[in-house]
Amino acid sequence: MGIAYYSLGDYQKAIEFHQQGLAIAKQIGDKAGEGRALGNLGSAYHSLGDYQKAIEFHQQRLAIAQQIGDKAGVGKALGNLGNAYHSLGDYQKAIEFLQQGLAIFKQIGDRAGEGTILGNLGNAYHSLGDYQKAIEFHQQGLAIFKQIDNKAGVGGALRNLGNAYYFLGDSKKAIELLQQGLAIAKQIGDKNGEGAALNNLGATLFKSGDLAEAQKVLKQGIEVWKSQHGRQGKDEFKISIFEEQARTYRTLQQVYIAQNQPDAALEVAENGRARAFVDLLASRLNITPTEPTIDQIKQIAKAQNSTLLQYSIIYNEFKINGKEEAKESELYIWVIKPTGEITFRKVDLKPLWQKENTNLDRLTTTSRESIGARGTAFRTIIVSQNPDTPKAANKLKRLHELLIDPIADLLPRNPSDRVTFIPQSSLFLVPFPALRDKDGKYLIEKHTILTSPSIQVLDLTRKQKQRIGNKPIQTNNALIVGNPTMPFVPPKIGEAPQQLSPLPGTEREAKAIAKLFKTQALIGNKATEIEVSKRLPQARLIHLATHGLFDDIQGLNSGIALTPSSGNAGNKNNEKEDGLLTAGEILDLKLNAELVVLSACDTGRGKISGDGVIGLSRSLITAGVPSVLVSLWAVPDAPTAELMTEFYQNLQKSPDKAQALRQAMLTTMKQHPNPSSWAAFTLIGEAE
Repeated sequence: MGIAYYSLGDYQKAIEFHQQGLAIAKQIGDKAGEGRALGNLGSAYHSLGDYQKAIEFHQQRLAIAQQIGDKAGVGKALGNLGNAYHSLGDYQKAIEFLQQGLAIFKQIGDRAGEGTILGNLGNAYHSLGDYQKAIEFHQQGLAIFKQIDNKAGVGGALRNLGNAYYFLGDSKKAIELLQQGLAIAKQIGDKNGEGAALNNLGATLFKSGDLAEAQKVLKQGIEVWKSQHGRQGKDEFKISIFEEQARTYRTLQQVYIAQNQPDAALEVAENGRARAFVDLLASRLNITPTEPTIDQIKQIAKAQNSTLLQYSIIYNEFKINGKEEAKESELYIWVIKPTGEITFRKVDLKPLWQKENTNLDRLTTTSRESIGARGTAFRTIIVSQNPDTPKAANKLKRLHELLIDPIADLLPRNPSDRVTFIPQSSLFLVPFPALRDKDGKYLIEKHTILTSPSIQVLDLTRKQKQRIGNKPIQTNNALIVGNPTMPFVPPKIGEAPQQLSPLPGTEREAKAIAKLFKTQALIGNKATEIEVSKRLPQARLIHLATHGLFDDIQGLNSGIALTPSSGNAGNKNNEKEDGLLTAGEILDLKLNAELVVLSACDTGRGKISGDGVIGLSRSLITAGVPSVLVSLWAVPDAPTAELMTEFYQNLQKSPDKAQALRQAMLTTMKQHPNPSSWAAFTLIGEAE
C-alpha cells in the first residue's frame, strides 16, 4: 500500500503505511521486511526533498542487509545512498557509494542493476563537469543494456551520451546520439523518453544555429508532451509531468525570439504554463480548453480591461569553473494592452549572478526578508518584526529595476487602470505592490494591481463570474470565520502534532467585518471544520481569518486551520474533522462565492511549479470562485485586521475588488508604513 501511494505521489500516506509495515516487521523479527520498509521510507523522503532523512533510512537498510547477508539489498541501498548524495550536490560522496553498489551488482551478476548504476555514475560525473568520464560510464552502461536486450536502458544511455557530447560542445555527435535514442523511444512507445530526446535534440539544434530545424523538433516535442497530459487523469500527475516539460516550452520561446517572432513566443509562453490548472477549470465549467492564440490573448486583455504583464524566465548553460551550469539568462516580458497592442521587451539577468552574487529567486526571498516578511516554516509560525529598512528599500528598488523599469513607459498613467501580473516561478512570491521606483514611490501608489497564473485562467475566471451572476452579498450568505479553537498539527511530516497558537486579532477582525454585513461570525468552538464545510457551498462571500499553513512539497496539503470536532484534534483517520481544511479537500467542493478572502499567513503560497502555485488559491478558483484574495507571507495580526475592515468598507461603496484593495493598502500604509504590514495580499482572478 505504501508503494501504491508512493506511485500516486502521495508521499505522506506512503510514509504512514511504510512506518506501520516497519513496526510489524520489527515485532515479528522479519529482518528482510524491516530492511525493505526502511528502503521505501528512504525513497519517500527523497521524493519529499528531505535528502538527509532519506540518507538515514537508506543507511539503516544498508546495515540490516549487510547483517542478514542480503547482497541485492546492499546493492540497492548503496545505489540509493549515491542518488541521495547526488541530490544533495555532494557528487564525490555519491560516486563513492555508487562505486560500492556497482561492485556488489557485479559480484552477484545483476546485469540490469549494474547498467543502472553505471548510468547514475555517468550522471554524477556529468554534474561534476567531467563529461569525458561521464561518457565512459554511459558507454559501459549502453554495452550492458544492449547485451541483455534492455531497449529502455539502451535508449536512456544513448540520450545521456547525447547530453554529455552536447556539453562537450560536440553538437554533431550529440545530434547523432540523440536521434538514435529518439528512434528507440518511438519504437518501444516510451513517450517520456521520446519527449526528452526531442527536447534535448531541439536544444542542441538551437545551440548549433539551425533555428528552423530546432523549431520543428521542439514543436514535435510539445505535441508528445501534450499527448501525455490527456492520459494523466489526476491533477497531481499532470502537474509533476509538466515540470519535466517546461524546458521544451522555454527553448522554443528562445528559438522564436532569435527569429524575431515575439507574438509566436508569447503563444508558447502562455501555452507552457498552468496547463493542468486550465484543464481542471475547463472541465468544471464543462468546456473543452483550447490553447489561446494571439487574437484570443488580445480579446482577454480587452475583456479584463487590464494591461497584462506576462513574465518568462529563460535559462541557459554557462561554463563556470570548467563545467556547464544552467543559470538565469534573460527575462522575457510581454505587455498586452486592453487595446490589443502587444510589446515585447527583454532584460539581461546575467549581472545578478555574475556581479551581485544572487539570482531572481534569492533576490525575491531576500527582499521579502528585508521588509520583515518572513514566511512560516512548514507548519510552524515565525514572523520577524525587525525589518532592515534601508536594505529593504534597496532590494525592492532592485526588483523594480528588473521587473518594472523596462516596461514602465507602457503602463497606464491613470492609477485606477488595472495592471494584471502573470508571474512565473519565484516571481509568484514578489510583493508587487511594495516594489519601489527610483524616487521611492511604491508601485501600488501608481497602479491598481491583480495577479493570475496565466492569461487563459483570466478567461476562465471571467466565465465563472458569469456562471454565478451578480447576486448581492447579504446577511444569510456571508460566511465569516475568525480565531477558531486551533487544531493540533505536526510541525513536520512524521513529528508529533502541536496545537497552533490562538489569534485574538483575527477574532476582532471577523467581528468587525460581520458587523458590516449584519451577520454573526463563527468564532472559537463554533468554527468547526464540519460547520464551515457545510456552509461553504451556499456562501456568496467567504472570509476566513485564521492560521494558514503552506506545504511547498505537496501543495494540496496546504490548509486553513479550523476547529476540530470534539475529540478529533489531530485525528488522521477522519480528515473532515481534524480541523485542517486542506487545498485537496477544497478541490472536491462546488463553491458559489464571488469572493473568498483568506486573511491568514502564507495563503497565497504552496508548491511553486510550472503550473503556478499549487495550494489554496488554485483549489478555490477550481472549486468555482472567480476572485480570491490571499497573502504571500505571515501577516501581522493588528494591521491586517485594519486593512481587511478598510477593504470591505471600500467594497460596499464600489464593486471593484482591485480598487478596494488598493485603497485599503494606501490607507493602512499611513498608519503602518512598513510594507510587511500592508503589501502581503494579492487579488487573483476577477476585479469585479
